[in-house]
Amino acid sequence: MQQQTLFSKTHIPPLAEKIRPKTLDEVVGQEHLVGKNKLFRKSIENDTFSSCIFWGPPGSGKTTLANVIAHITKRPFVQFNAAFNGIKEIKQIIEQAKKRIENGANNTILFVDEIHRFNKAQQDAFLQPIERGIILLIGATTENPSFEITCALLSRCSVHVLKPLQDIHIEQIIQKVLNENLADKKNVFLQDNAQKLLVNYANGDARIALNVLEIAIKTTSPNKIGNIIINKQIIKEVMSSRRVAYDKKGEEYYNLISALHKSMRGSDPHASLYWLARMIQGGADPLYIARRLVRFASEDVGLADPSALTQAIAAKEAVNFLGFPEGDTALAQCVIYLATAPKSNKIYLAINKAKSDVNEKTNEPVPLRIRNAPTKLMKDIGYSKGYQYEHKLKNSFSGQSFLPESLKNQEYYSPGEYGFEKEIKKRMEFWKKLKLKMNKNT
Repeated sequence: MQQQTLFSKTHIPPLAEKIRPKTLDEVVGQEHLVGKNKLFRKSIENDTFSSCIFWGPPGSGKTTLANVIAHITKRPFVQFNAAFNGIKEIKQIIEQAKKRIENGANNTILFVDEIHRFNKAQQDAFLQPIERGIILLIGATTENPSFEITCALLSRCSVHVLKPLQDIHIEQIIQKVLNENLADKKNVFLQDNAQKLLVNYANGDARIALNVLEIAIKTTSPNKIGNIIINKQIIKEVMSSRRVAYDKKGEEYYNLISALHKSMRGSDPHASLYWLARMIQGGADPLYIARRLVRFASEDVGLADPSALTQAIAAKEAVNFLGFPEGDTALAQCVIYLATAPKSNKIYLAINKAKSDVNEKTNEPVPLRIRNAPTKLMKDIGYSKGYQYEHKLKNSFSGQSFLPESLKNQEYYSPGEYGFEKEIKKRMEFWKKLKLKMNKNT
C-alpha cells in the first residue's frame, strides 16, 4: 500500500495522457463520427452503442475515443493490448465482467488495442460474451478489418473508420498544451516556425506530435524568467528523421502500391513519382517496387510499347547492381517512362480469356497435325500429318488452324489503337484477310 501511494505521488503521466479528452466536444477530428447530431455520437450519449471496431491510422484517436465512451457511459473499462496478452487473459477479464454484473454493475467495455493481432480462436472467444451482453467490445486496428477480423466477429460489430488527423487538428492539440500550461505548469513558447515543423513531422499522428513536444520541453532549459522557448533547431534535434506513413505489412503498404500503379496507368508522371517517393522513404523493398513495375509494363502498357518491359527489367537489374539509395533514380526513370508510355491492357485481357477457356472448357488433346513426330511410329499413327511448314509457303503463311477443333475460331488477343499495337493490328488484319482468301480458293 505504501509503494502504491509513493507511485501515485511520484508518477507523472505523459503529456498524451494529460491532454486526453473526457468529452466528445473535446475530441479533435473525427467529426463524421462525433460531430453534432451524428448517429454514432447520439448512440454514445444515449448509451445505446453496441460492440464496434475502430479502424484508423496510428495517432488518429482510437484509444482516446474508447476512453471518452467509457467516461460518458460510466461503465467499467478494461484496456487490453493484443500484442502482449492472450486467451488466458481474455477469459480472466470475461469472468471479472460476469462478477461485476452479478454485483449490480453495468457490463464492461473491453477495449482491445491491435485486435488484428489475435488469431481466429482468440477472436472467437469474444463471440459469446458479446451475444450475452457481458462485454461491449471496442476493437482498435490499423489494418483492414475485412482481412484481419473474422467474419463471425465482424457480424457482431459495427465498423467505424477513423480518418487521419489533418494539420489543423494537430495544431489544435499543440495549442491546448501551450494555452492550458499542461507541460508541468511551465510556460512554453514555440518560435521560429517550430510549430509548423512539428506539425509536419507528426504526419497526422497526434501521439508523435505530443511525444516530440514533451521531449523538447524536458530537454530545454528555461530562460531567465522561467519560460521555455522551443525553436526549429530543437524540434529537428528531437526528431532526427521524419516519420513516414508506411507499414511494410499493413494496409498502407497496399494502398501506396495501388496509388503508384493507378497513377502510372493514368499517365500522370508527377503523381507516380510522389507515390514512388512515399514508398522509398517509407522503407519499401526496392526489388518489390521493381517487380511491380515489371508487372505493370506487361499488364498496362504491353505491346503498345514493347520497350516498356525492357525498361522495367533494366530498372530491376540496376537496383540489383547499385543497391539503395543509388538505385532510386533507376526506379524513377522507369516510373516516368511507364507513366508516359501509351497504354494497353490487351495482353492482360487476352491471357485471362485464354485461362478462362482452359479452366471452363474441355481440355482437348493437341491436334495431331501440330504434334512433333521424331519416330516412325509417331508418323505412322498420324503425328504431324497435314502440317504445313510456313517458311516454304508464299508470305510464310499457311492459314492453318492451330487450336483444338472446338476452339477453332476463337480469338483472344485484340490489339488496341495506340503505339506499336497499331502496327500489330495491321499485321493481324493482313493475315486474317489472307486466310479468308485462301479458304475461298480451297
